[in-house]
Parts: sequence; C-alpha cells; structure tokens
Amino acid sequence: MMNLAQLRSKLMILCVTGFLLVPVSMYADETTDETLSASLHTLKQNSSSLLEVPTNLPLFTYQSGLNFEYPDAVRGIYVTGPSAGGARFKNLISLVESTDLNAMVIDVKEDHGNLTFKPEEGSEFEDISLNYIKDARAMLEVLEEKQIYPIARIVVFKDSVLAKKRPDLSFTKNGEVWVNGKGEAFVSPFKKEVWDYNVKLAKMAAELGFKEIQFDYVRFPEGFEKRDKELTYDQGDYKESDQNDVKKRVEAVTDFVAYAKEELSYYDVDVSVDIFGYSATIEEAPGIGQNFSKISENVDVISSMIYPSHWTSYFGIDNPDKEPYRLVDEYAKVENEVLGKLENRPVSRPWIQDFEAPWLYNGATFQYGKEEVEAQIRALNENGIDEFLIWNAGNSYTEGVDYTPLN
Repeated sequence: MMNLAQLRSKLMILCVTGFLLVPVSMYADETTDETLSASLHTLKQNSSSLLEVPTNLPLFTYQSGLNFEYPDAVRGIYVTGPSAGGARFKNLISLVESTDLNAMVIDVKEDHGNLTFKPEEGSEFEDISLNYIKDARAMLEVLEEKQIYPIARIVVFKDSVLAKKRPDLSFTKNGEVWVNGKGEAFVSPFKKEVWDYNVKLAKMAAELGFKEIQFDYVRFPEGFEKRDKELTYDQGDYKESDQNDVKKRVEAVTDFVAYAKEELSYYDVDVSVDIFGYSATIEEAPGIGQNFSKISENVDVISSMIYPSHWTSYFGIDNPDKEPYRLVDEYAKVENEVLGKLENRPVSRPWIQDFEAPWLYNGATFQYGKEEVEAQIRALNENGIDEFLIWNAGNSYTEGVDYTPLN
C-alpha cells in the first residue's frame, strides 16, 4: 500500500502531465491520507483511460531554440564541412536564395569518420574533430534567418577513424584492419557500441538545431558477401541467430535504423537514410544488408541514390549516364510501387546527379549541365515525387538550373 509521500508524488506527477481531473489541495500539509487515497481511487475508477500514456512517445521534446518551417517540399544541395565553414558558404546560400532550392545537407560526421566542428570541451568526440565549421550554432542561426532547412549528414558504418582506433569494432584480416580498394575502413553494423557512438553524434546535431538527421553508409562494405569468410569480426548479439548470413546482415542494418529513430524521438527531428537505388529493385541487397522496404518502414524520409552514372545497363538502358530522364523515370515507377505497399510510407527524397563520371568513358566524358539536371527533376515530378537532393562532391553546382516543381 502506498504511504503518504508516495501518494503525494503520484498526484504531483498526474498534475504535471495534465491528467488529474479531481481537486487536490495546494498545500501538502493540509492533505490527509484519506483525501489522497480517495483522489487516487477516483482517478483509477473514472479516468483510467486518461492515465494510459503511450510508452513510445516522449511527454516532452527537446527544443534547440531555433525555428525552421518544413518547406512545401525539400529541394536541397549537399554541403561539405569545409564549404559550410569557409568562404564558399556565402555562395551556396546565394544559390539557394536565388532559386527554388530551400535546404542544405551538411556534413556533421564526414566520410572518414571525423566531426566537422568542435564539440564542447571535454566531449568524448573532441579527438575526431577537424573544426572546419568554427561555430556550428552560428551557422545554423544564419540558416534560420534565411529559412534554409538544415539536414545533418552522418556517415555511419564507413569510418576509418573509429576502425583504426577500435579494431575490435571493425573487420580485420591477418590481424590488421581491413580496407577496401579505396583505402576505406568500415565498422561493423553488428556492434551496438557503434550504434550508440553514431546516435550520440546525431543527438549532438539535434541539440545544435538541425531539423533532420540523415544517416549515410548504413550498410556493410560493398561486395561483403564475397569476402566475409576471410575477414574476422564479431557478430555480437546476432551470432546465435539461426538466420543465414544475408538475413543477419539485413536484420542488423534494419535494427540500427529502428533503434536510431527511437532514440531520436525526444529531439523532434526527422530521421532519413541514404540507400542504394538498386536496393528498391530487388528483395534485398545480399552483401551490404540493405532491405529497401524494411529500412523505409523505420524512417521519416528515404533517400535513394539514383545517380544515372551509378547504374550499369539497367531498365533496358544501355548507358544510363547519357539518359538521365529515362533512368530516373524508370526508377521512380519501381520505387512508387514498392513504397505503395508499405503501411508506414516515408517521404521519398532521392539524390540526383550534378557531376560528370569520367570513369565511364575512354574518350570525352558526357557532360552534366542544366538540361541533364532538370531532366532528372522533371522525371521525379512527373511520377509524383516532389522532393530531391542534389549531389556534387565539390559543391560546385550547375548555374541556371530551374528547380521549380511541376504544377
């Protein structure tokens, strides 16, 4: 049976959360055991449904102090840490302000695993900071003033910094951290310590004022199914699963996304994931652990990377890089069909191409300009997809592009 102190505490909680419908004395000293007991009895008998607070929703959300309105449809560009913290930032803001662009995807944790700004002194992430962005909060205040929607890009499992610092969280071969052909190291999606490491960074970005957390490289290394037997790594909690290796990888990647979404619910930010476009065209990507439908069901926004240059002969198109409209049009039809089957359908916001792909050509490289960028946007719009992000690794975007959505 509750004592007087416990009863008072219970009633105070009920008052704060707005569920107390019976009068309670403002002065605890004047409140008797009988009064408190009667009040609780009344609540239990007549207001039980009001006490059933959903366990999956926080009572309060974190407020960063910055206010951003979600645009009519996000139309954004990619911005590196050096660009966000350097002279180029003014030019990129001018580009957004002078067009129908309205958002920036800004590197917070970049492709090597470094933080792009200095965290507060004493932070566990001080040693991974490159301090490209001298004052991240001031940068976000500029974006707030101009109402440019800020998205924090966090590269998750491609992380050379963490892999070399903690080989036990990575994939090793002959006692050394394994790297791919580009010299990049990955950490394991099986390891929940890696999950928490990245979620902590995401929370830091949310506290700064970013309105969306975009997780990139949410996957195992490309071609992992061909080398997993030669690498040493810990499967963590998934080791005892009776599923095959493909299903284990899919489960680990999907579980991370669901975990991150839940952990960030307090911060009132959207969660998005970048994903290979071809993942939408197959049941699941066997090596990298991406299942398009399962990831999509656990995010607010799904961003397929559908750069025409990144497809080989696909959809019956011999050279997709030279046919941007047709490639995007064919992809959009497939994605719409897949997402249409989901109970919890996210916003579709694909990444499109504003760069050349010289590696595809022996001679002259096919050029991407105004016509090619607009063709991709038109193909998306004609398929009912109004949001998009534009990738150029050097943040040098084509001039004169009309980003206006089709009416």
